[in-house]
Amino acid sequence: MTHAGDRIALVLGGGGARAAYQAGFVRYIGRRLPQLRFSILSGTSAGAINAAHLARHQGSLHEAAEDLRKLWSQLTLNKVFNADTGSLAKIIARWGLRLISGGSSFAPTTRGLVDTTPLRNFLSRQTDPLDNGKIPGIEENILRGRLDSLAITTTDYNTGRSVTWIHGKSANEWDRTYRSGIQTKITLDHIMASCAIPLIFPAIKIGDAWHGDGGIRQTTPLSPVLHMGADRILAISTRNLPEGAEPREVTSSNYPPPAHVAGILVNAVFLDALEFDSANVQRFNRLLEKLPEEDRCGLRPVELLTTRPSEDPGVLASEFESRLPGPFRFLERGLGTQETESHDLLSLLMFQPEYIEALLSLGEKDARERADEIIPFLIGDRKASVTS
Repeated sequence: MTHAGDRIALVLGGGGARAAYQAGFVRYIGRRLPQLRFSILSGTSAGAINAAHLARHQGSLHEAAEDLRKLWSQLTLNKVFNADTGSLAKIIARWGLRLISGGSSFAPTTRGLVDTTPLRNFLSRQTDPLDNGKIPGIEENILRGRLDSLAITTTDYNTGRSVTWIHGKSANEWDRTYRSGIQTKITLDHIMASCAIPLIFPAIKIGDAWHGDGGIRQTTPLSPVLHMGADRILAISTRNLPEGAEPREVTSSNYPPPAHVAGILVNAVFLDALEFDSANVQRFNRLLEKLPEEDRCGLRPVELLTTRPSEDPGVLASEFESRLPGPFRFLERGLGTQETESHDLLSLLMFQPEYIEALLSLGEKDARERADEIIPFLIGDRKASVTS
Protein backbone atom coordinates (compact mmCIF):
# COMPACT_ATOMS: atom_id res chain seq x y z
CA MET A 1 0.00 0.00 0.00
CA THR A 2 2.07 2.85 -1.35
CA HIS A 3 1.01 5.72 -3.55
CA ALA A 4 2.41 6.82 -6.89
CA GLY A 5 5.42 9.06 -6.47
CA ASP A 6 5.50 8.31 -2.76
CA ARG A 7 8.71 6.52 -1.79
CA ILE A 8 8.77 5.37 1.83
CA ALA A 9 12.14 4.35 3.26
CA LEU A 10 12.80 2.22 6.32
CA VAL A 11 16.17 2.83 7.99
CA LEU A 12 17.42 0.15 10.38
CA GLY A 13 20.61 0.93 12.27
CA GLY A 14 22.97 -1.20 14.29
CA GLY A 15 23.24 -2.36 17.86
CA GLY A 16 23.96 -6.10 17.74
CA ALA A 17 21.31 -8.03 19.64
CA ARG A 18 19.39 -4.78 20.11
CA ALA A 19 18.20 -5.09 16.49
CA ALA A 20 15.59 -7.58 17.73
CA TYR A 21 13.72 -4.48 18.91
CA GLN A 22 13.30 -3.43 15.27
CA ALA A 23 11.75 -6.79 14.41
CA GLY A 24 9.12 -6.33 17.11
CA PHE A 25 8.42 -2.78 15.95
CA VAL A 26 7.99 -3.81 12.31
CA ARG A 27 5.78 -6.71 13.36
CA TYR A 28 3.21 -4.30 14.78
CA ILE A 29 3.31 -2.19 11.62
CA GLY A 30 2.81 -5.33 9.54
CA ARG A 31 -0.25 -6.29 11.57
CA ARG A 32 -1.81 -2.83 11.18
CA LEU A 33 -0.78 -2.22 7.56
CA PRO A 34 -0.31 -5.70 6.07
CA GLN A 35 -0.13 -4.46 2.46
CA LEU A 36 2.29 -1.58 3.12
CA ARG A 37 5.40 -1.58 0.95
CA PHE A 38 8.64 0.11 1.89
CA SER A 39 10.09 1.29 -1.41
CA ILE A 40 13.59 1.61 0.04
CA LEU A 41 15.17 -0.51 2.76
CA SER A 42 18.47 0.47 4.37
CA GLY A 43 20.31 -1.66 6.93
CA THR A 44 23.54 -1.21 8.82
CA SER A 45 25.25 -3.63 11.21
CA ALA A 46 22.63 -6.01 12.66
CA GLY A 47 19.98 -3.86 10.97
CA ALA A 48 21.29 -5.31 7.70
CA ILE A 49 19.86 -8.70 8.71
CA ASN A 50 16.41 -7.16 9.16
CA ALA A 51 16.55 -5.07 5.97
CA ALA A 52 17.71 -8.01 3.82
CA HIS A 53 15.00 -10.27 5.24
CA LEU A 54 12.25 -7.77 4.43
CA ALA A 55 13.72 -7.18 0.97
CA ARG A 56 13.83 -10.86 0.02
CA HIS A 57 10.46 -11.97 1.44
CA GLN A 58 7.82 -12.79 -1.15
CA GLY A 59 4.79 -12.31 1.08
CA SER A 60 3.00 -9.31 2.55
CA LEU A 61 4.63 -7.05 5.12
CA HIS A 62 2.61 -8.85 7.77
CA GLU A 63 3.97 -12.23 6.67
CA ALA A 64 7.51 -10.91 6.31
CA ALA A 65 7.42 -9.35 9.78
CA GLU A 66 6.07 -12.52 11.36
CA ASP A 67 8.88 -14.53 9.79
CA LEU A 68 11.42 -11.94 10.93
CA ARG A 69 10.21 -12.30 14.48
CA LYS A 70 10.59 -16.08 14.19
CA LEU A 71 14.15 -15.60 12.92
CA TRP A 72 15.11 -13.60 16.01
CA SER A 73 13.25 -15.98 18.31
CA GLN A 74 15.48 -18.81 17.06
CA LEU A 75 18.71 -16.87 17.54
CA THR A 76 20.95 -17.82 20.47
CA LEU A 77 24.51 -16.95 21.42
CA ASN A 78 25.81 -20.25 20.07
CA LYS A 79 24.13 -19.52 16.72
CA VAL A 80 26.04 -16.23 16.47
CA PHE A 81 29.51 -17.35 17.54
CA ASN A 82 31.19 -20.30 19.21
CA ALA A 83 30.87 -19.60 22.93
CA ASP A 84 32.08 -22.93 24.33
CA THR A 85 35.12 -23.11 26.59
CA GLY A 86 37.39 -24.72 23.98
CA SER A 87 36.63 -22.21 21.22
CA LEU A 88 37.01 -19.17 23.47
CA ALA A 89 40.22 -20.51 25.05
CA LYS A 90 41.74 -21.15 21.61
CA ILE A 91 41.00 -17.62 20.40
CA ILE A 92 42.32 -16.04 23.62
CA ALA A 93 45.50 -18.09 23.31
CA ARG A 94 46.00 -16.94 19.71
CA TRP A 95 45.53 -13.29 20.69
CA GLY A 96 47.90 -13.72 23.63
CA LEU A 97 50.59 -15.24 21.42
CA ARG A 98 50.18 -12.46 18.89
CA LEU A 99 50.54 -9.75 21.57
CA ILE A 100 53.78 -11.20 22.91
CA SER A 101 55.20 -12.08 19.48
CA GLY A 102 56.65 -8.61 18.91
CA GLY A 103 55.43 -8.60 15.32
CA SER A 104 57.20 -11.84 14.46
CA SER A 105 56.31 -13.48 11.16
CA PHE A 106 55.50 -16.58 13.19
CA ALA A 107 52.69 -14.75 15.04
CA PRO A 108 49.33 -16.49 14.60
CA THR A 109 46.70 -14.81 12.44
CA THR A 110 43.83 -13.29 14.43
CA ARG A 111 40.57 -12.26 12.81
CA GLY A 112 38.34 -11.30 15.69
CA LEU A 113 37.75 -12.29 19.28
CA VAL A 114 35.09 -14.83 18.30
CA ASP A 115 34.35 -17.15 15.38
CA THR A 116 31.10 -16.15 13.62
CA THR A 117 30.82 -19.26 11.45
CA PRO A 118 27.63 -20.21 13.34
CA LEU A 119 26.01 -16.89 12.34
CA ARG A 120 26.91 -17.43 8.68
CA ASN A 121 25.45 -20.93 8.83
CA PHE A 122 22.29 -19.68 10.55
CA LEU A 123 21.73 -16.86 8.03
CA SER A 124 22.52 -19.21 5.17
CA ARG A 125 19.73 -21.52 6.30
CA GLN A 126 17.37 -18.54 6.59
CA THR A 127 18.17 -16.92 3.24
CA ASP A 128 19.10 -20.00 1.17
CA PRO A 129 21.69 -18.13 -0.94
CA LEU A 130 22.45 -19.21 -4.50
CA ASP A 131 25.77 -20.78 -5.48
CA ASN A 132 27.16 -17.31 -6.27
CA GLY A 133 26.15 -16.07 -2.82
CA LYS A 134 23.29 -13.87 -4.06
CA ILE A 135 20.19 -13.86 -1.89
CA PRO A 136 17.09 -15.04 -3.76
CA GLY A 137 13.94 -12.95 -3.60
CA ILE A 138 15.50 -9.47 -3.68
CA GLU A 139 15.82 -9.26 -7.47
CA GLU A 140 12.38 -10.83 -7.91
CA ASN A 141 10.75 -8.21 -5.68
CA ILE A 142 12.53 -5.41 -7.55
CA LEU A 143 11.41 -6.74 -10.96
CA ARG A 144 7.83 -7.11 -9.72
CA GLY A 145 7.78 -3.52 -8.47
CA ARG A 146 7.45 -4.53 -4.83
CA LEU A 147 10.80 -2.93 -3.92
CA ASP A 148 12.90 -0.14 -5.41
CA SER A 149 16.19 -0.61 -3.58
CA LEU A 150 17.96 -2.37 -0.75
CA ALA A 151 21.02 -0.67 0.75
CA ILE A 152 23.54 -2.41 3.01
CA THR A 153 26.43 -0.38 4.45
CA THR A 154 29.89 -1.67 5.36
CA THR A 155 33.24 -0.10 6.25
CA ASP A 156 36.15 -0.68 3.88
CA TYR A 157 39.14 -1.45 6.14
CA ASN A 158 41.56 -0.79 3.26
CA THR A 159 40.46 2.83 2.74
CA GLY A 160 38.44 3.67 5.86
CA ARG A 161 35.48 4.61 3.66
CA SER A 162 31.83 3.96 4.40
CA VAL A 163 30.49 1.93 1.47
CA THR A 164 26.78 1.56 0.80
CA TRP A 165 26.00 -1.39 -1.46
CA ILE A 166 22.81 -0.79 -3.44
CA HIS A 167 20.68 -3.51 -4.96
CA GLY A 168 18.11 -1.70 -7.11
CA LYS A 169 16.93 -1.21 -10.66
CA SER A 170 17.50 2.54 -10.87
CA ALA A 171 19.78 3.39 -7.96
CA ASN A 172 22.26 6.20 -8.44
CA GLU A 173 25.82 5.71 -7.28
CA TRP A 174 27.59 8.46 -5.37
CA ASP A 175 31.10 9.34 -4.27
CA ARG A 176 31.61 11.71 -1.37
CA THR A 177 34.40 12.26 1.14
CA TYR A 178 34.84 8.97 2.99
CA ARG A 179 31.51 7.56 1.77
CA SER A 180 30.29 6.08 -1.48
CA GLY A 181 27.36 4.20 -2.97
CA ILE A 182 28.00 1.26 -5.29
CA GLN A 183 25.46 -0.76 -7.28
CA THR A 184 25.73 -4.50 -6.78
CA LYS A 185 23.74 -7.65 -6.11
CA ILE A 186 23.50 -8.15 -2.34
CA THR A 187 25.04 -11.39 -1.07
CA LEU A 188 25.41 -13.02 2.31
CA ASP A 189 28.94 -11.58 2.46
CA HIS A 190 27.55 -8.03 2.45
CA ILE A 191 25.31 -8.84 5.40
CA MET A 192 28.06 -10.62 7.33
CA ALA A 193 30.45 -7.72 6.72
CA SER A 194 27.93 -5.13 7.85
CA CYS A 195 27.40 -7.14 11.07
CA ALA A 196 31.12 -7.58 11.77
CA ILE A 197 31.55 -5.68 15.05
CA PRO A 198 35.11 -4.27 14.97
CA LEU A 199 37.76 -6.42 16.71
CA ILE A 200 35.06 -8.74 18.12
CA PHE A 201 33.73 -10.24 14.86
CA PRO A 202 36.09 -11.07 11.96
CA ALA A 203 36.02 -8.87 8.85
CA ILE A 204 34.70 -10.22 5.54
CA LYS A 205 36.43 -9.94 2.18
CA ILE A 206 34.35 -8.34 -0.58
CA GLY A 207 36.22 -8.12 -3.85
CA ASP A 208 39.81 -7.20 -3.02
CA ALA A 209 39.09 -5.40 0.26
CA TRP A 210 38.25 -6.43 3.80
CA HIS A 211 35.02 -4.95 5.15
CA GLY A 212 33.63 -4.63 8.65
CA ASP A 213 30.71 -3.14 10.54
CA GLY A 214 28.94 -0.44 8.55
CA GLY A 215 28.37 1.72 11.59
CA ILE A 216 32.05 2.54 12.10
CA ARG A 217 32.28 5.32 9.49
CA GLN A 218 28.59 5.92 8.74
CA THR A 219 28.27 9.40 10.21
CA THR A 220 25.13 10.17 8.15
CA PRO A 221 22.97 7.02 8.25
CA LEU A 222 20.04 8.75 6.53
CA SER A 223 22.09 9.83 3.50
CA PRO A 224 21.77 6.52 1.56
CA VAL A 225 17.96 6.70 1.42
CA LEU A 226 18.12 10.43 0.62
CA HIS A 227 20.43 9.63 -2.31
CA MET A 228 17.89 7.02 -3.44
CA GLY A 229 15.05 9.53 -3.49
CA ALA A 230 13.04 8.80 -0.35
CA ASP A 231 10.02 11.05 0.23
CA ARG A 232 9.35 9.80 3.74
CA ILE A 233 11.69 8.05 6.16
CA LEU A 234 10.90 5.88 9.16
CA ALA A 235 14.12 5.36 11.15
CA ILE A 236 14.06 2.87 14.02
CA SER A 237 16.82 3.57 16.53
CA THR A 238 17.88 1.03 19.15
CA ARG A 239 19.03 3.64 21.65
CA ASN A 240 16.83 4.84 24.48
CA LEU A 241 17.14 8.61 24.50
CA PRO A 242 13.88 10.51 25.08
CA GLU A 243 13.40 13.65 23.00
CA GLY A 244 15.41 16.50 24.48
CA ALA A 245 16.88 14.32 27.24
CA GLU A 246 20.51 13.98 28.15
CA PRO A 247 22.20 10.55 28.17
CA ARG A 248 21.91 8.64 31.42
CA GLU A 249 24.68 9.63 33.83
CA VAL A 250 26.65 6.87 35.49
CA THR A 251 27.78 7.96 38.94
CA SER A 252 31.02 6.39 40.16
CA SER A 253 34.33 7.73 41.45
CA ASN A 254 36.15 4.51 40.55
CA TYR A 255 38.33 4.19 37.47
CA PRO A 256 36.02 3.12 34.57
CA PRO A 257 36.40 -0.57 33.70
CA PRO A 258 36.90 -1.65 30.06
CA ALA A 259 33.21 -2.56 29.72
CA HIS A 260 32.19 1.00 30.58
CA VAL A 261 34.60 2.58 28.11
CA ALA A 262 33.58 0.06 25.45
CA GLY A 263 29.93 0.96 26.07
CA ILE A 264 30.67 4.61 25.30
CA LEU A 265 32.40 3.53 22.09
CA VAL A 266 29.39 1.38 21.20
CA ASN A 267 27.10 4.39 21.49
CA ALA A 268 29.48 6.62 19.54
CA VAL A 269 29.97 4.14 16.70
CA PHE A 270 26.59 2.45 16.37
CA LEU A 271 23.89 4.56 17.98
CA ASP A 272 24.67 8.28 18.20
CA ALA A 273 25.02 8.95 14.46
CA LEU A 274 21.33 8.38 13.76
CA GLU A 275 20.37 10.84 16.49
CA PHE A 276 22.67 13.53 15.09
CA ASP A 277 21.66 12.91 11.48
CA SER A 278 17.95 13.00 12.33
CA ALA A 279 18.42 16.36 14.03
CA ASN A 280 20.28 17.67 10.96
CA VAL A 281 17.53 16.56 8.56
CA GLN A 282 14.83 18.16 10.71
CA ARG A 283 16.87 21.37 10.89
CA PHE A 284 17.33 21.33 7.11
CA ASN A 285 13.59 20.81 6.62
CA ARG A 286 12.79 23.84 8.77
CA LEU A 287 15.22 26.00 6.80
CA LEU A 288 13.75 24.89 3.45
CA GLU A 289 10.23 25.61 4.59
CA LYS A 290 11.23 29.23 5.17
CA LEU A 291 12.46 29.62 1.59
CA PRO A 292 10.22 30.40 -1.37
CA GLU A 293 9.84 27.47 -3.81
CA GLU A 294 11.88 29.26 -6.49
CA ASP A 295 14.84 29.71 -4.13
CA ARG A 296 15.17 26.06 -3.07
CA CYS A 297 17.39 25.04 -6.01
CA GLY A 298 15.42 21.86 -6.51
CA LEU A 299 15.78 20.80 -2.87
CA ARG A 300 12.72 19.53 -1.01
CA PRO A 301 11.83 18.76 2.58
CA VAL A 302 11.77 15.05 3.47
CA GLU A 303 9.34 13.79 6.07
CA LEU A 304 11.16 11.97 8.87
CA LEU A 305 9.98 10.00 11.87
CA THR A 306 12.66 8.61 14.19
CA THR A 307 11.56 6.19 16.90
CA ARG A 308 13.46 4.99 19.97
CA PRO A 309 12.97 2.32 22.64
CA SER A 310 10.94 3.50 25.61
CA GLU A 311 13.21 1.48 27.90
CA ASP A 312 17.00 1.26 28.01
CA PRO A 313 18.10 -1.98 26.23
CA GLY A 314 21.32 -1.88 28.27
CA VAL A 315 19.48 -1.96 31.59
CA LEU A 316 17.23 -4.67 30.20
CA ALA A 317 20.27 -6.75 29.19
CA SER A 318 21.67 -6.66 32.73
CA GLU A 319 18.56 -8.48 33.98
CA PHE A 320 19.46 -11.53 31.89
CA GLU A 321 23.26 -11.49 32.25
CA SER A 322 23.30 -14.41 34.70
CA ARG A 323 21.72 -16.66 32.06
CA LEU A 324 24.60 -16.35 29.58
CA PRO A 325 26.71 -19.47 28.94
CA GLY A 326 29.32 -19.86 31.69
CA PRO A 327 32.52 -19.40 29.61
CA PHE A 328 31.25 -16.26 27.90
CA ARG A 329 29.86 -14.87 31.16
CA PHE A 330 33.30 -15.37 32.73
CA LEU A 331 34.94 -13.34 29.94
CA GLU A 332 32.46 -10.46 29.89
CA ARG A 333 32.66 -10.13 33.67
CA GLY A 334 36.43 -10.00 33.30
CA LEU A 335 35.87 -6.82 31.27
CA GLY A 336 34.09 -5.28 34.24
CA THR A 337 30.43 -5.57 33.31
CA GLN A 338 29.62 -6.05 37.00
CA GLU A 339 31.59 -2.94 37.95
CA THR A 340 29.60 -0.38 35.94
CA GLU A 341 26.01 0.82 35.72
CA SER A 342 26.39 1.07 31.93
CA HIS A 343 25.49 -2.17 30.13
CA ASP A 344 25.64 -0.99 26.52
CA LEU A 345 28.44 -3.40 25.56
CA LEU A 346 26.57 -6.27 27.18
CA SER A 347 23.38 -5.41 25.26
CA LEU A 348 25.31 -5.63 21.99
CA LEU A 349 26.27 -9.27 22.56
CA MET A 350 23.30 -10.48 24.61
CA PHE A 351 21.99 -13.02 22.10
CA GLN A 352 20.08 -14.73 24.88
CA PRO A 353 16.52 -15.98 24.14
CA GLU A 354 14.94 -14.24 27.15
CA TYR A 355 16.54 -10.90 26.24
CA ILE A 356 15.64 -11.25 22.56
CA GLU A 357 12.04 -11.97 23.52
CA ALA A 358 11.97 -8.95 25.83
CA LEU A 359 13.23 -6.71 23.00
CA LEU A 360 10.72 -8.12 20.52
CA SER A 361 7.89 -7.43 22.96
CA LEU A 362 9.22 -3.95 23.75
CA GLY A 363 9.41 -3.05 20.06
CA GLU A 364 5.85 -4.17 19.48
CA LYS A 365 4.61 -2.33 22.57
CA ASP A 366 6.35 0.91 21.61
CA ALA A 367 4.91 0.79 18.08
CA ARG A 368 1.44 0.16 19.48
CA GLU A 369 1.69 3.08 21.90
CA ARG A 370 2.77 5.42 19.08
CA ALA A 371 0.32 4.03 16.52
CA ASP A 372 -1.62 7.31 16.30
CA GLU A 373 1.58 8.96 15.08
CA ILE A 374 3.17 6.13 13.08
CA ILE A 375 0.20 4.89 11.04
CA PRO A 376 -0.81 8.32 9.62
CA PHE A 377 2.85 9.00 8.84
CA LEU A 378 3.20 5.78 6.85
CA ILE A 379 -0.03 6.25 4.89
CA GLY A 380 0.66 9.93 4.28
CA ASP A 381 -2.47 11.08 6.14
CA ARG A 382 -4.55 9.56 3.37
CA LYS A 383 -7.64 7.45 3.94
CA ALA A 384 -6.54 3.84 3.92
CA SER A 385 -7.60 0.42 5.05
CA VAL A 386 -5.97 -0.20 8.42
CA THR A 387 -6.08 -3.56 10.18
CA SER A 388 -6.60 -3.39 13.94
